[in-house]
Parts: sequence; structure tokens; C-alpha cells
Amino acid sequence: MLAVALLVSCEKLLEVDLPENQIPSEVVFDNVQTANAALSGLYARLWDKSPLAGDQGGKLLGLYTDDLTFYAVNSTNGLPELSNNTLLDTNMAVDDFWNATYQQIYLSNAILEGLEHSRSISLEDVTRMRGEVLVIRSVLYFYLQQLFGDIPLVLSTSYTQNQSLSKTASESVLEKIEHDLLIATELLEDDYRHIDRIFINRKTAQMLMAKIQMQQKRWPEAELTLKKIVNSPLYQFQNDLSKVFTKSGTHIIWQLKPKNNGDAVKEASIYYFVNAAPASMSLSDDLVNSFASNDLRRNYYLATVKVGNNTWYRAEKYKNRTSNTTENSIVFRLEEVYLLLAESLTKQNKVSEALQYINPIRKRAGQMMYDSGISPSDLLTKILQENRREFFTEMGHRFIDLKRFGRLDDLHLTKPNWKPYHAYWPIPQKELLLNSNLNPQNTGY
Repeated sequence: MLAVALLVSCEKLLEVDLPENQIPSEVVFDNVQTANAALSGLYARLWDKSPLAGDQGGKLLGLYTDDLTFYAVNSTNGLPELSNNTLLDTNMAVDDFWNATYQQIYLSNAILEGLEHSRSISLEDVTRMRGEVLVIRSVLYFYLQQLFGDIPLVLSTSYTQNQSLSKTASESVLEKIEHDLLIATELLEDDYRHIDRIFINRKTAQMLMAKIQMQQKRWPEAELTLKKIVNSPLYQFQNDLSKVFTKSGTHIIWQLKPKNNGDAVKEASIYYFVNAAPASMSLSDDLVNSFASNDLRRNYYLATVKVGNNTWYRAEKYKNRTSNTTENSIVFRLEEVYLLLAESLTKQNKVSEALQYINPIRKRAGQMMYDSGISPSDLLTKILQENRREFFTEMGHRFIDLKRFGRLDDLHLTKPNWKPYHAYWPIPQKELLLNSNLNPQNTGY
């Protein structure tokens, strides 16, 4: 797998050379077996180190917003500054996030180029692999656009093209993502090619498309896209809270398999502490207090740790820390479709219909359901709150949801250093030094 995964060990943003100990792409794409191995390597890297990895998007953005409290204040890994909203453009965690994401984009581009020039792989296999890679690259660019705004749009592996790229405007990045997703929906099938839904299908592409449409405030189009997922026989709402994070659920749209059989997902361990004060992080008091005392998710999604007179809470969505055979890291699940639909419908003043999608989540949590007397503005506030309670520590949801709602500056209530310019992270300083065309730096840094 390492030999055919092609690619990529790089210290620079856009300058990536093929390592001498790995085989060239024309050999990799000489047959479908090695091409599939390269694609599997890309999926493995998403789980290992990307915005979808449990210790990247979920943890970093949970610290950056108000879902996690950080205790290792003397750490030199960049996390204290991330948590305190005192980022500099030399921050190690931000630099690592940027580089890891562009590494996976480089690998995506290499696979797309290899497929384009292959003469030995069937059209059916090329079509399927190309669709999956386009969605993966789109997910990566979506996170970069959300966190950095204007970014370089790298669409090839050519060093001569990439070394001096300028930034592409944020809205143009979204347009490129949408263009690629439209192609992917034509290339992909609805049916999954693995029972555990660890590979991308058409509905995964449509899910990301809906998220782009929501960011662009295209509410009617987002509604239509989301209903294609809701109305699919592939998916059923999971009414049992104890099974939400079990990999066999038909509410799951896409999930990532751990690197080795039996490995725990990262989310099961990075938030874990027991019988002692948290050495690294815990769920914030603000998050914990957002749950009603009788909300059933407190029992299934949170765990209580008491030491003497002190009480902390940790995320306990994933529970198998050894010999894991039942959990994968969920990227998209039906609950997100429901809440996005409720939001898009409310934005169109279709309150009664919107309630059909938020109330099942409320009912499952043992909470009072909302009635049609609620105003659109109040319902939008409730939807944002429900997103937080449902998706904390998952894939950076809190940051992305607050940004979409125009409510990021609410964070100043619990984060004393929060400023409006923190809507974006700084472009890593060393990348600006390597390529002056990436200037200007984001405002405030």
C-alpha cells in the first residue's frame, strides 16, 4: 500500500516531488488493482491526517470555538493559542492543518491525472474512482475555504504551475467545488461498494453539494438536494441513541475506517480521561449546560468524571477503545441532513415543514417537540442549538454552523480574546515566505 500510494512527504505547501523510493504513477495506473490501492491509500490518509481526522477538524475547531476547555496551557504544539484565540501566523497546529490538507489534495490530483492518462483501466472503474476523488478533493477544499477564506486552488501536480500560484477568491473556490461535485454526481452511483459505507457514493456528493448551497444561502436549491437524500431508500432515521455511532446504521451516509482492523477511532481516545482531572481537555461548561437535565444525549454522548468535589465531562460518542469492531469515524449522517433541511425550510418561512425534521431529533433525545406557533427567527436559534448538542466534537461542526448562521461573534461571550477577524485563520508564515503571491495575509494577523 505504501509503495503504490504514490506520494507524499512534503515540507512545503505547493512544492511536492515524487519520493525516489516510490513507484511512478504510470506504473500505478497500469492496472485497476494498483489504482484501487492508491485510492485506498487516500482514504486511509483522510482518517489519519486531514480535516476529517478526529485529531484535526473535530479537536482543533472544538478548542477554537466553545465546545472544549483546554488545560495543557504550557504546551508548545500551538493548541493553547488556538484555544485562547491568540493565533499567530507561526502557529504549529495551523501550519500542520494547512500542509496536511494540501498533501491530500496533491495525492487527489495525482490520482486524477493517473486516471486521465491510463489506457489499461476500464471506463467503469475510471468513472467510479474519478467521482470518488473529486468528492474527496472537494471536501478538503471546503474546509480550507471555511478556515482560510481566499486560498490557492491547486489542480495539478505540476511544480512549475504550483510554485507561484496566487490565491483564488473564497466564493470562486465554492464555485469550483460545486462544479466538481456536479461532475461527481454524474459519475457515481447511489449504491455503496462496501457494506460499511466507507467509500463515497452519489449521495455523499449530494450531501456536500447541499452544504455548499447552504453556505451560499441558496435555500430552495439546498432543500431540493437534501430531499434527494432524505427520500432515498438507502437511509432511515436512527431512533435508538445507543446505536447512533455504530457503523452498521442506515442513517450513516459516509464514514472512515480506522487504519488497522481492531483499531479504535481517534475520537474514542483523544477526549478520554478517567479517575483524574483532565490533563489535556474536557467538554466546556458552556456546552454541558446547553443540555437540559433530562436530555438523553447526556447519557449517551457525554461521560461524567468526578474527582473529590470536582466534576468534568468528556465526549463519549465513540466507546470502543480496544478491539474495536463496531465503530468507524462518521463524516456525514442523516441527522445533519435533517437539521440542514429544517434550516433551509425555515429560511423560506416553511416552519411547519421544517418541524418535521428537527422534531424527530428532539423526540429521540426525550425533549419537548416544537409546534407551529414558533416564529422563524426563534426556530433558527433552536436549530443552531440542536446542531451543537448533536454534533459537538464532530468534524468541526460548531465553527462551520456558527459561520453559516452569521453567529461566530457570539463566541466573545465565552471566549474573552475572540475578535471578528478570527472568522479566518492566518495563512502560515512560511508559506508566504515561499510564495509571495499568497499575500496579503488574512486580516488581523
